[in-house]
Amino acid sequence: GCNPLAETGRSKLQNQRAVLNQQILRAVRMRAGAENLLRATTNNKVREQVLLELSFVNSDLQILKEELEGLNISVEVYQNAEETFSIPLVPLGLKETKDVDFTLPLKDFILEHYSEDSSEYEDEIADLMDLRQACRTPSRDEAGIEMLISYFLQLGYVENRFFPPTRHIGVLFTWYDSFTGVPVCQQNLLLEKASVLFNIGALYTQIGTRCNRQTQAGLENAVDAFQKAAGVLSYLKETFTHTPSYDMSPAMLNVLVKMMLAQARECVFEQIGLSGIRNEFFTLVKMTQEVAKVGEVYMLVNTAMNQEPVKENIPYSWSKLAQIKSDHYKALAHYFIATILCDHELQPNDDKDQQEKALSQLYDCMPEGLMVLAVLKDKVQRKQLGKAHLRKAIVYHEEALRVCGLCKKLRNIEVLQEVLTAAHKRSLLKYAQQETEDDFLSLIQAPDILPKTEHKIETVAPQFSKVKVKDFFHKLGPLTVFSAKQRWTAPRTICLHHEAGGLGFSLKGGSPVQVYCLDPVCSAASAGLKEGDYIVSVGGMDCKWLGVNEVLEKLKSVGKQPMELDVISCQDTAASLHSKSATYSMGMQKTYSLICLAMDEDKIDQTKKAPLKLPFLSWGTKNRQKAASTLCLPSAVAGSSQIKKKLSPFTLLNTESSLY
Repeated sequence: GCNPLAETGRSKLQNQRAVLNQQILRAVRMRAGAENLLRATTNNKVREQVLLELSFVNSDLQILKEELEGLNISVEVYQNAEETFSIPLVPLGLKETKDVDFTLPLKDFILEHYSEDSSEYEDEIADLMDLRQACRTPSRDEAGIEMLISYFLQLGYVENRFFPPTRHIGVLFTWYDSFTGVPVCQQNLLLEKASVLFNIGALYTQIGTRCNRQTQAGLENAVDAFQKAAGVLSYLKETFTHTPSYDMSPAMLNVLVKMMLAQARECVFEQIGLSGIRNEFFTLVKMTQEVAKVGEVYMLVNTAMNQEPVKENIPYSWSKLAQIKSDHYKALAHYFIATILCDHELQPNDDKDQQEKALSQLYDCMPEGLMVLAVLKDKVQRKQLGKAHLRKAIVYHEEALRVCGLCKKLRNIEVLQEVLTAAHKRSLLKYAQQETEDDFLSLIQAPDILPKTEHKIETVAPQFSKVKVKDFFHKLGPLTVFSAKQRWTAPRTICLHHEAGGLGFSLKGGSPVQVYCLDPVCSAASAGLKEGDYIVSVGGMDCKWLGVNEVLEKLKSVGKQPMELDVISCQDTAASLHSKSATYSMGMQKTYSLICLAMDEDKIDQTKKAPLKLPFLSWGTKNRQKAASTLCLPSAVAGSSQIKKKLSPFTLLNTESSLY
């Protein structure tokens, strides 16, 4: 990762974000405490004082939220250093997190679950923690993306190795919301994986905004980066559907995907007009449709940003910037078509059929009393319709400038003001160049322009397979066997002796190999070897990753001297469950299932008949089907005179009935 102490503009912003997150955390805790006191007290004087304190805390939170919004709209820091005359693009800031110490939890789990010396894995644990720390300050290039992806893939191995689905191991992950600054804490690795994915998408947006938009290659890279950002955020939305953080909620991610695709569309338009826009009929028709498409997608983004529940958390300046861009590009579309009508009269050698077809594709319907071919032939009608489009362009430009002036954050972005003002002056100048005698007679309203594009913009799914990573904890053995979901006995040492008839057993499977067809009277069986045991070591040499042929080669070397094997046996997971078991969904603890204890048969009157109505604590087959997470007792049989056998609460215990 980058040097976290480097005094770059981006690092300063991230440091300010971290400080704001801590201040917001303190304010949220104060508010929670005040609300609890308000609910608990009945003293009117205390209530008045608490209400006053709450008003101060809420005001402080609002100020902190506005400061965080200011960081989110600090787009100049992320733009290319070259002088440019383009509307700034919006990047996403990286989510901040707290340090996590994996050392003790992972070492304890290795010792308890894998029965191995945890001190041998200190380097691997340190590598994992170093990689996580580096991912907090990734470089703004492909190397930074590759590092984040490698950590995300490494988390997949860690999850399977150390995070069993039935309990937590004591690692707490804390990530701060990118928009509200509110921390989210979970012992679940899913929060960590989702947050890393969000940062991959955010880093792609920062790469896209950094590209030089004055060159063809720079614009191509920007389009590619924003499409990849949209693909990562879309993957996050589809894969992690219940993240507790606002910035990763499905509704918010849907808006962010639309915004990234809109910025990719904007870069495509800039790419088309990079070499200059020729004042030629068909070229201007094409540019009109392309820029109208940009205005349309930004209008959809602005609409999505103003919907609940996103409206409360999306930065206000982002919503206004989307509105400004929508109005600006719609104004450009009307300016282009006005240029077509005012500057290009139909000449005798022009193909009027082609011009009529091209112009008719720009409108859904013409103003009343006008026909496309008649407008092309009639100089007065052309000028009137062209001036109507110019008037509409000026209205859109003025609205964009008005909205920009009302938003304090956007008002301070100089290049945005310059671009909007220049476009407005250009439309005013074009309008002033037209004859104005008939202005009072012109009642034509410019029709809306149909957007159309020849360039497809879509999300690009993340290519995780291109990044090759090696499991840090490779020494633990093949993941298909040595995972947190599996349970085994501690390794047992079997002493093999040379026998004339062979070893007395066969081997099967891949890595590690498994014992089968064990002769019950052979010396290995007498020493404690069991059918189905996994061989993890031969003669003190680890063989978890060896195949059948390689292990057999080692076993054939058994001579007069005995050889020691280390083997493990799979345990029944149902037998290891506790009397109070937690219910999990996707590894997140939700409810607890209590065992209904059987009634002691000594307390039952032998002379009484069993009642027809079942007791409250007796659960039958129907109840077991309704609540699969509750440990159930066999139902009493109506009509039986006595309970013949004392019931155990573990009678029907199995994996399906105890876990959801």
